Amino acid sequence: QVQLVESGGGLVQAGASLRLSCAASTRTFSTFSNYAMAWFRQAPGKERVVVAAIDWIGKYKYYADSVKGRFTISRDNAENTLYLLMNNLKPEDTAVYYCAARHSPALATTSGPYDYWGQGTPVTVSS
Repeated sequence: QVQLVESGGGLVQAGASLRLSCAASTRTFSTFSNYAMAWFRQAPGKERVVVAAIDWIGKYKYYADSVKGRFTISRDNAENTLYLLMNNLKPEDTAVYYCAARHSPALATTSGPYDYWGQGTPVTVSS
């Protein structure tokens, strides 16, 4: 069982930066590193889509084409925390951002393989 709590969302202007955090708590405190992690987002009226994903030790990373070069996913296994640094934000990045955990060392780029989800943090980018 993993509980995920996102933070760091907000209202910003186009071109600004935000850093999202996802704090994970597990029954066994030291097992965060057993999970591949990902950030998804869901815009109003649209499906939830992957933004970025990372394997259990941060060696392999995946980014959606729409965020490549602007977003950076990272994790701190000692702090049980996942991050998403978002630079040069655009109005089309407006969405609720969700953190997800998969009980596997390997990342996945679709929502199905993820076992646990946070409640989401909203990001609004004004033009």
